[in-house]
Amino acid sequence: MNRPASRITCFTIFAVGMAAGTAAFAQAPAQAANCTDCGVVQSVRANEVKGSTSGVGMVAGGVLGGVLGHQIGGGTGKTVATVAGAAGGAYVGNKVEQNKNTKTQWSVGIRMDSGQQRTFIYSNQPTVREGDRVKLIDGGKRLGLVAP
Repeated sequence: MNRPASRITCFTIFAVGMAAGTAAFAQAPAQAANCTDCGVVQSVRANEVKGSTSGVGMVAGGVLGGVLGHQIGGGTGKTVATVAGAAGGAYVGNKVEQNKNTKTQWSVGIRMDSGQQRTFIYSNQPTVREGDRVKLIDGGKRLGLVAP
């Protein structure tokens, strides 16, 4: 009598173990779908950001414009040309320096799995495209592609 009860017990333990293993395996994809740092790329846009100026371009342009303006005309006209040349040169020099320091930044819009919309700015062109499923790495400093 002891023997049949033992077989039933072994079979019951085996069946319960298989059911638990199958349930754990079935839940694994559901856990992956609940990734709190995952989302879908909605947009990737390049933006030009005007650079800051140190004043060197303005000073150099002002001096050069003043020297060139001083060579025009005579008397009061020479003074007006010098001042106008310095002002115009300063403006142009400042713009040249600003354009020289212009940088491109990329803005990546992501709709997170939670429904939240987030935007990240990168100094290098990202490798992701619209529609890509991504995971935030280091809080969004980098993006990793996730299999759909």
